[in-house]
Amino acid sequence: MKREFAVIGLGRFGGSICKELSMEGMQVLAIDIDEDRVNEYKNIASHAVIADTTDEVSLKEIGIKNFDHVIVAIGDNIQASILTAVILTDLEIKKITVKAQNDYHEKILTKIGVDQVVHPERDMGRRIAHNIISNNILDYLELSDEHSIVEVKASKRMIGKSLVDLDIRANYGCNVVAIKHGKDINVSPSAEDALKENDVLIVIGADIDISRFEKHLVIDDN
Repeated sequence: MKREFAVIGLGRFGGSICKELSMEGMQVLAIDIDEDRVNEYKNIASHAVIADTTDEVSLKEIGIKNFDHVIVAIGDNIQASILTAVILTDLEIKKITVKAQNDYHEKILTKIGVDQVVHPERDMGRRIAHNIISNNILDYLELSDEHSIVEVKASKRMIGKSLVDLDIRANYGCNVVAIKHGKDINVSPSAEDALKENDVLIVIGADIDISRFEKHLVIDDN
């Protein structure tokens, strides 16, 4: 059975989520107060409606309680975002994800009781910053406020050495959970096998430890 999603706010962030979910074959209700934006997504989402989501009656009329997951991606109007989140929690929606504009906004959303708060601009900024710092950083994903997972292309310093030689866990406090080579991925990498050119290490750990790992073993290729 397909999960049903509702996306409130069809700006750049909400619109991209709506498109991706629709491409994955999910049932998606696209909602915005702006008629032009709604018309833009009529042929993309399963359904698209104009609605003021700060009005509880409007949300009930569009059947918001029937959806498994509601994503609130309202842009600059923090008040509308918060009011919408309050109504959704009162309606006991199964899962609520809200885009936060800043840390203060996040604190309020957390107190309201939403399931997940996202900072797309901040998180993308961190990802881009790590990519800028080193050509070997391929991807960066924040797992929590203090822990992340990073994809690192084996640097010149690593090639020909094994995980035992590098002793990443002891030296930097990070864990190599997998190694990719081309299309192959080894989720239980041998500690003795030498790393090859273009190998990609998937490393998980505390941000402070990952930073030390990057500075000592990764950035040297730039």
